[in-house]
Amino acid sequence: MARQLLSIILLFLVMACSQESGREETTTLPPGVGFFTAFDGVRIAFTDEGEGQPVILIHGFINSGANWDRTELKQQLLTAGYRVIVPDLRGNGYSDKPQTDSAYAKDAEVKDLLGLADHLALPSYQAIGYSRGSIVLAKLLTQDDRITSAVLGGMGLDFTDPDWPRRKLFAAAFAGNITEETQGAVAYAKSIQADLRSLALQQQYQPVTLPEELREVEIPVLVIAGNEDKDNGDPGALERQFPAGKLAIVPGDHNNTYRGKVFAAAVMAFIKSTSTQ
Repeated sequence: MARQLLSIILLFLVMACSQESGREETTTLPPGVGFFTAFDGVRIAFTDEGEGQPVILIHGFINSGANWDRTELKQQLLTAGYRVIVPDLRGNGYSDKPQTDSAYAKDAEVKDLLGLADHLALPSYQAIGYSRGSIVLAKLLTQDDRITSAVLGGMGLDFTDPDWPRRKLFAAAFAGNITEETQGAVAYAKSIQADLRSLALQQQYQPVTLPEELREVEIPVLVIAGNEDKDNGDPGALERQFPAGKLAIVPGDHNNTYRGKVFAAAVMAFIKSTSTQ
């Protein structure tokens, strides 16, 4: 009887070790991913590659920092000798995915980026956002004077409206009220096992930067969008808010423009012309 009991205990130990091993395998991180703890205890993942003048790349909605890996821009930045820092905004990628409203309210994602720059002790840096990353970056421009120049990609002026209907539409969609316009985005998010609750909260508490706040940003800002990208308002109207704004319209639609060579060339020319290195 004692021998049978010992065998059962050993079996459970083996099963437990196998299950633990499986958990480790599913949480194995790619090389180079690091973490820092944000202001409210949320862990934020990021990569930090290369040397030279730091450039932070900020990803869009239902994306993560890994989406920049498949772009011409990131490779060209590294080849040109820049230090490229790429966070996963909270709720995305390898970062924590808190489920409470308070974790996204009061510009939490902007605070995360400020915390990242503090964590890495960056005296100055350039920043590039695309799509929703541009929305977060726009608010960051009003709060961090370490940024020496910035690129807002894939965005027009519409996000400056606190009651922007498109934002509300997608917040409702990821909370369960799906429409014909939003069903594709929700289906895609489910296909990559994204956290729908977090995505809903990201839209609900998305940072809002008013036009008068943008007009106080004095650093060079490039607004760049695809010629077929009409979803988020007029990029020209956004560019005109910045005293040192520039506008570039390149071939492409919203989902593909930032991956291409023409986009990379335009952004690289701007980054080099405004770089301190």
